[in-house]
Amino acid sequence: MCGIVGGVAQRNVVPILMEGLKRLEYRGYDSAGLAVICDEHIHRKRALGKVKGLEALLENDPITGNTGIAHTRWATHGKPSTANAHPHICRHKVAVVHNGIIENHEQLREEQLNNGYEFTSQTDTEVIVHAVFDALKTTDNLLDAVKTTIQKLEGAYALGIISVTEPGTLIACRKGSPLVIGVGIGEYFIASDVAALLPVTQRFIFLEDGDIAAITIDELVIYDRNDNEVTRPAKESQLTADSVDKGDYRHYMLKEIYEQPFAISQALEGRFINNRLQENAFGHNASAIFDKIKSVQILACGTSFHAGLVARYWFEELARVPCNIEVASEFRYRNPVLAPDTLIVTISQSGETADTLAALQEAKKLGAKYSLAVCNVPESSLVRESDLVLMTRAGPEIGVASTKAFTTQLTTLMLLVIAIGRRFQLTEQLEQKITSELFALPGKIEKVLQLNDEIKTLSEQFSEKQHALFLGRGAHYPIAMEGALKLKEISYIHAEAYPAGELKHGPLALIDSDMPVITVAPNNSLLEKLKSNMQEVSARGGQLIVFMDEELASTPDSNIQIVKMTQVGNEISPIVYTVPLQLLSYHVAILKGTDVDQPRNLAKSVTVE
Repeated sequence: MCGIVGGVAQRNVVPILMEGLKRLEYRGYDSAGLAVICDEHIHRKRALGKVKGLEALLENDPITGNTGIAHTRWATHGKPSTANAHPHICRHKVAVVHNGIIENHEQLREEQLNNGYEFTSQTDTEVIVHAVFDALKTTDNLLDAVKTTIQKLEGAYALGIISVTEPGTLIACRKGSPLVIGVGIGEYFIASDVAALLPVTQRFIFLEDGDIAAITIDELVIYDRNDNEVTRPAKESQLTADSVDKGDYRHYMLKEIYEQPFAISQALEGRFINNRLQENAFGHNASAIFDKIKSVQILACGTSFHAGLVARYWFEELARVPCNIEVASEFRYRNPVLAPDTLIVTISQSGETADTLAALQEAKKLGAKYSLAVCNVPESSLVRESDLVLMTRAGPEIGVASTKAFTTQLTTLMLLVIAIGRRFQLTEQLEQKITSELFALPGKIEKVLQLNDEIKTLSEQFSEKQHALFLGRGAHYPIAMEGALKLKEISYIHAEAYPAGELKHGPLALIDSDMPVITVAPNNSLLEKLKSNMQEVSARGGQLIVFMDEELASTPDSNIQIVKMTQVGNEISPIVYTVPLQLLSYHVAILKGTDVDQPRNLAKSVTVE
């Protein structure tokens, strides 16, 4: 969840480290810091709060160096503070930045205290820097000292380590937390994310789990988990530095909402021939695997979990494929039972979500033979550990609150429903209908985006609200859940979602004129039931905001406001109906004055449990 940047170059790396930190701000953090080696000394600056605070420190007291590491911290062990900010230093000799969690840090801390080491922070990370320093007592080689250290560590980590003993060396390691190496001309860099390094390179080496890299200006040597020297291929990124800019938009989130028509068209591009889905889009052996599948198990977290909930409705209703879904963090500890020939489907924007990765590994231990990842990052851990992959092609998503990643996940999951459903009860006629609807999807979303001004006006009703209720039925219940999540994420309004039929089983007790009720009401077989549920709210003085098919929209009651939605096929309507909820949340957050792109306490890439 934190961000790492580091570099070894013939030039001053401080400006590069700072630009990298700015480009990692979207990941969520509470403090920032950097350390560089100059004149055989480690020079460090740290600041609580935003990167601009660190920038101000450097303006008042500049530092330079050719080897350095930098970090944005999201608190796990120890409250947000300057003392807990990274990098951590031991006796002016070694500096470390760390993403992840060291599970045995308490034991190591006790041992190190007994050996005379002093701790200046509450973090688990500080045990690492002391361990490296201790190992350097018996070797003058930083790489060997790091290898000795990581043998003692239990948990997950991505590390960047420098030492005055070897001022031109940077050591990088990863276990369960992502780390990439950027390859320049006579220089190397490390980062948690390629986005951090796009201004200096587009060539990247993706470290495998367990890798250790020794980096100097002249040489890069990588060792695998078995301490064998290995070669990892360098790959050209198609991203550019401009691709993660806001452009003319006020926030990344708004930009990404408006990018959805294009993102969805990219998700569909090249995956059909003569309007028929090609199964090799999932992998060269996809058809053979799909032939063996008897059920589907979806594992995901957060917004991705909501996408999986919609997919469960699709699998069972459209194709009659048995499908289960579970929050990944629960699955991995529940000792579940998997039916034979179950396809494990994992969903993650980043492909580095720790709980989802661990759930996939647990499923494999339980005997799962087949796995498929729905992901947005080609070189991510989840992609590498899965048998089949369907990339969402959403492009970089910087806003913490996911928008285009969610709608492209839904789009690609529908492709999976088609591919597997062919082997069950999805008829060719229905497949053709769904395919036509998918091709029309970008245009439908363009029409919904034209409601922006109306939704902006509607959002003014929320300026003094503290609570909201979202309702939906069928496949639109997860869309209501996603709408509630978006509102609470970025506006800090408490929001809940319920299946509309559950109103009478408790939530009606909350209804009054101060509780707005947002309802997703497409034209489907559940509409009449939903109308009855809405009347239950209206009869109790509740204020309803209803997103409804334009052909059916009417105003039956003074306290029901209707936003007319473009007509859309039932099969893909969940994808379309999520867009106005994104816009509503965005405009409410603007009125509330919250940090839309970097909401408090949250991070984009959740790489810890």
